[in-house]
Amino acid sequence: MSERATPSPRAHFSVFYPLNSRWADNDIYGHINNVAYYAFFDSVVNRFLIEEGGMLPGIDSVVGYVVNSSADYFSPLSYPQGLELGLRVSRMGEKSVTWEIGVFAEGAELSSVTGRFTHAFVDREENRSAPIPAGIRAAIKRLD
Repeated sequence: MSERATPSPRAHFSVFYPLNSRWADNDIYGHINNVAYYAFFDSVVNRFLIEEGGMLPGIDSVVGYVVNSSADYFSPLSYPQGLELGLRVSRMGEKSVTWEIGVFAEGAELSSVTGRFTHAFVDREENRSAPIPAGIRAAIKRLD
């Protein structure tokens, strides 16, 4: 048996982005639906890649494809809750990186949700595995 996941502490993350929940994020049970969290994860990582790694969406020849993802849910959040998303890297290889994202209610010390996904970098023209671009690699290293 594997260990049961536990909420991530705020100190586990070195970078945070604010995010406002939307009415459409809530489901019939009155809390943010799990699919919305995956969109949050993607938005935060791509914001980091654009702002810190110099990624140019639609222009770059090497892109990151999500090849694996998961999330652990600990406590519900609901619109109009303000959120803070923490970002860290749990593993970086030559051609892939695994991100970890903590979703926190504003000011909370423990995550309500902790997600992770792996980007495998691919040359779009050749549709083949490629090394992580230098600017992105440098930005990832600065997260530590």
